Amino acid sequence: MTSIKGERRARGELLRVLVVDDEADIRELLDLTLSRMGLAADCAGSVAEARECLGRGHYQLCLTDMRLPDGEGLEVVRMVAERSPETPVAVITAFGSTENAVAALKAGAFDYLAKPVALDQLRTLVKSALDLPAAESGRAEQQLIGESAAIDQVRELIDKLARSQAPVYISGESGSGKELAARQIHSRSARAQGAFVPVNCGAIPETLVESEFFGYRKGAFTGADADRDGFFQAADGGTLFLDEVADLPLAMQVKLLRAIQEKRVRKVGSTVEEAVDVRLISATHRNLRECVEGGTFRQDLYYRLNVIELRMPPLRERREDIPVLVEALLARIAGRAVEVSEAAMRELAAYAFPGNVRELENILERAMALSAGGCIDVVDLQLAPEAADEGGVSMPRAGETLDDTLNRVERSAILDALAKTGGNRTAAARLLGVTFRSLRYRIERLGIDE
Repeated sequence: MTSIKGERRARGELLRVLVVDDEADIRELLDLTLSRMGLAADCAGSVAEARECLGRGHYQLCLTDMRLPDGEGLEVVRMVAERSPETPVAVITAFGSTENAVAALKAGAFDYLAKPVALDQLRTLVKSALDLPAAESGRAEQQLIGESAAIDQVRELIDKLARSQAPVYISGESGSGKELAARQIHSRSARAQGAFVPVNCGAIPETLVESEFFGYRKGAFTGADADRDGFFQAADGGTLFLDEVADLPLAMQVKLLRAIQEKRVRKVGSTVEEAVDVRLISATHRNLRECVEGGTFRQDLYYRLNVIELRMPPLRERREDIPVLVEALLARIAGRAVEVSEAAMRELAAYAFPGNVRELENILERAMALSAGGCIDVVDLQLAPEAADEGGVSMPRAGETLDDTLNRVERSAILDALAKTGGNRTAAARLLGVTFRSLRYRIERLGIDE
């Protein structure tokens, strides 16, 4: 398969990707991202359209959603396997749908992506599937970019943590690179050949948490038509990354604590326990110690998870890294060097970045689409004006109470996140570092009209 792809590249032919998703904005996002990687994409919105595309031509990769208007993504996986066994298929699944992802892997899919789709993970998956040559930007996305003292200290600690098997707790604001740090700890450890399984704890419905983590037996509940493994079984021999661990319900915290202590898990509906060998790395943008003091997080679990803490610095604490981050992110987004005016770079250097590196990438994605002549200027950045001090904290206006100020700042942050995600509440919640339910409550409380 690799040699055929290499021959096609040598002849200057574009590798073709079939994208199957019923959401037009997702198809457009994937199409745009793939085209920037030098790939050609055909898009389908249903199983029937995917069948027509497969009947017309051959593809080197297929990306399909699990839920389609006229069937399941598993049908697409099977169709591709029958017509073109050498073509890799990756499925796109909603958070909290581990059973779908596992079923797809068993049906022949080689990997899966969770919605909302993270573009860096998509690019990594595509490069791996198509055996694309690793460009300089491709390597950069696997690294912590920057030359500041703060990021150097993070790198040094990651090297030390990789040599240990102790649980690690990564603290830091949303978008500061907590998952990237966790992946680096895993990739440099003795478990590098095992699986790295990331889990967003705040995105799993409370009623499904136990079955998602530990799996279930056939007949354990309505809809359990076959045995399923959970996150712990998937990460056996590797690393389990619990993102937004502070959002776990208290009842699940008790069961997680037992699993950590005993190194064994019991599937829902089973009477026996299974041994698992998993290293735990956890993270949250919230202050976990304050959660313990507030009674929303168990103290004994806190001490089990927080054996060693790694703090990811916010971008405003390492402003000297912004120019090199801008250069690397633009090279990754556009696949080439992009010019940024001096005025635009000054604006970026002065901005508070409440969403940190993730927000910077979103700003640059938008600026690339708006820029004229290939040079990004101040107007292309569309940075929201801020009434802020040097620490990036909004100051009260004349006549404002503290509650008025906090509500104004919260409203501004939510509107900005919704604007950046095209009104997608799930993606906006992820950008803000809160759960979907929390964002919906805040929108209703503040009376925000989208």
